[in-house]
Amino acid sequence: MTTITLAHLSKRFTQSDDAAKSINVLDNLSLKIASGDVLAILGPSGSGKSTLLRLVAGLIPPDAGEILFDNVDLQQIPVTERGIGMVFQDGALMPHWEARKTVGFFMSLRKREHEVPARVARIAQITGIGINHLLDRRPAHLSGGERQRVGIARALTRDPRVFLFDEPFSNLDAKLRASGRVELKRLLSEFPVTSIYVTHDQIEAVALAHRIAVMRDGHFEQVDTYQDLYNNPVNLFVATFIGTPTINLFTGTVHNHRWTGTTFGGFPLRADLDENTPVTLGVRPERFTIHNGGAAIRIASVMPYYAERFALCEVRSTAGEAFQVSVPLEILPQAGDTLHVVPNVDALLYFDPATGRRIG
Repeated sequence: MTTITLAHLSKRFTQSDDAAKSINVLDNLSLKIASGDVLAILGPSGSGKSTLLRLVAGLIPPDAGEILFDNVDLQQIPVTERGIGMVFQDGALMPHWEARKTVGFFMSLRKREHEVPARVARIAQITGIGINHLLDRRPAHLSGGERQRVGIARALTRDPRVFLFDEPFSNLDAKLRASGRVELKRLLSEFPVTSIYVTHDQIEAVALAHRIAVMRDGHFEQVDTYQDLYNNPVNLFVATFIGTPTINLFTGTVHNHRWTGTTFGGFPLRADLDENTPVTLGVRPERFTIHNGGAAIRIASVMPYYAERFALCEVRSTAGEAFQVSVPLEILPQAGDTLHVVPNVDALLYFDPATGRRIG
């Protein structure tokens, strides 16, 4: 297994011959991914996720900084010795090759094609999904999920030091994505290869990764476990990006060392904040308690989540603020009903509205 180190990594792309129109896609990124770890990278489109993956794959060089595999610069490692297995969004299979040739190509180059059947059988055993019946087909005769299985099998037969995944399940329907995650989780447990997994899907990131890096505008905003990203975001961007449904935000100010807003108020704050300082309060929808002494809210709409046993309510307070509240499915209020709720004080998050930074 391999430790990956990103050291002050930067990359710019020029839109035209005018260097002044160049875009800084990655800006001074540094991070260490321990041997055997799986790092998921989340971020909006254009944040630099796929560019970072291409740099680690060696497909494009950085403009500044280094990528180290076990403290050796990637540029100094011969391509044939890098041991990178990459799975692309669409499988990226050779259109005129049967899957058997695709899966065994790396081994055949090294005169080890006799090892392919045993490796394929092992992959099928781990995932619980047979792939022998796919090996005589070309990509045009494979479904999206089947192409991804072939792509993953191809990567595994390379004896990879590093696994790179570029949204491998994004083109699949929900059922296939769910089964694909389960299969891949089994494989990553059996073959604990240092991996970077780029995705838009937070469920995927939680299921597969040890840590998650949230990217924006070529920067890492926060790298942590999902639980810490969710419960202890460092800024408003992470707080609003992580979590479904999205966190509720309320405007307010400091009054007598307490947060005071339109609908809620009286929550203790740091003593060093000046009077009337603007502070944004964040409350996740499930962090409300139904309480007769709470603020009155009127239900605008109700969306039940039967498997998760809660209902998500779009509500509006008597003070006019709109937000979301999760309630137990057993309650299941109707549009037009009135409830009284209070935020859970131990789960409140405060942010500086000017900088977006978390206020401890």
